[in-house]
Amino acid sequence: MSRNAVKFGRMSKKQREILQAEVQKHRLKEQRTEILTNPRGSNAQDTEQPCTSPRLAEAYPVQTWSNQNRWESSCSVHANLASKTHLQKDNVLHQPHSSEKLPTEATFRKIYFRDQQIQVEHSRATMFQRLYPVHNPETYSNLNYGSSITPEMVVSSTELNLLIQNVVLAHQETCRYRQDNLQVLRWETYSQEEVQSFQQKSMDQMWERCVCHVTEAIQYIVEFAKRLSGFMELNPNDQIVLLKAGVMEVLLIRMSRAFNGYNSTVFFEGKYAPLEIFQSLGCSDLIVSMFDLCHSLCALNLSEHEIAFISSMILLDPGRPWLQDKQKVEVLHKKQEYAFRYLLRTSHRESILSKLPQKGRLLNICHMHMEKLNVFRQMYPGIACESFPPLYKELFISEPETL
Repeated sequence: MSRNAVKFGRMSKKQREILQAEVQKHRLKEQRTEILTNPRGSNAQDTEQPCTSPRLAEAYPVQTWSNQNRWESSCSVHANLASKTHLQKDNVLHQPHSSEKLPTEATFRKIYFRDQQIQVEHSRATMFQRLYPVHNPETYSNLNYGSSITPEMVVSSTELNLLIQNVVLAHQETCRYRQDNLQVLRWETYSQEEVQSFQQKSMDQMWERCVCHVTEAIQYIVEFAKRLSGFMELNPNDQIVLLKAGVMEVLLIRMSRAFNGYNSTVFFEGKYAPLEIFQSLGCSDLIVSMFDLCHSLCALNLSEHEIAFISSMILLDPGRPWLQDKQKVEVLHKKQEYAFRYLLRTSHRESILSKLPQKGRLLNICHMHMEKLNVFRQMYPGIACESFPPLYKELFISEPETL
């Protein structure tokens, strides 16, 4: 077998010439770099650093980016060369006296993957800068991320910015009320006569009314979850588990958007309502707890971006029971956490992390909601099953046990 056959595997003369030209080009480039950086001379192969892992390169597939056409042809050339290099390796390993060829092959593989990763990262940054400003991404790149983090968890600063874009857009597109519209109506409050009218409604009427509003808010939260990167790739069981466990907590976070901390009112049916308007529900302690939580969140002056990430991290919580693929959820959650911290760092808002409500506080309110719901069902058997929306029943009401 000829030396070229051993070195390059089965390929046409033209392909071999292209490959040889690439190798020669990079050899010359490395020699010039070596001369500039080390005038006294040394072997470039001895000092060369390990290249970017092929697994990391595979984590950013070309076809997932909207500006694919701008550099598709270049990446396809690299992909062809990579496949030939893989065949080359197999041929060399099975041929005698081929050890002297391995340094050339290894060097070319390193050059290929390094150049491919640089090109992918540059293309992504160019695309993203048109959509979302990147604030000094290098300041966060030092977070790579501990030896205990698996390769799937390692993310670049560019991917963090793209993840921020995904979460923020998902939030903005699934909020029923825009923040600027809520601000316009901020001082539109119910009169005392209107408040008394609500207080005179029966418990079952008021419960049915509020449950309909809660269900509508939950529908938006479900849509928010579906738009989060990676959520729809989870298995259906885990999607349902995360939604059932997290929607009420996210609803409480989103409620703070529609809360006026100056007069303790919440947006309800077109106006801002005081706590007293919900008196006939028969669960004043639950409403007080919800209002207190909103007060705490409003005091932090959370931006829409921050509310979006708090919501996404609640939904993608790997600590939920009954998850079948907990590790996959944990990877998604970890990336969300890195992106959130990156966002806070660029906006100099890291101090709010220690001031966010504890998880136990949200869980206590959710448990209180379930307790009040059970009391209502005992007082009005059949109302919940007949009048409550199907989605609300699926999330919060277990199927009746058959006798």
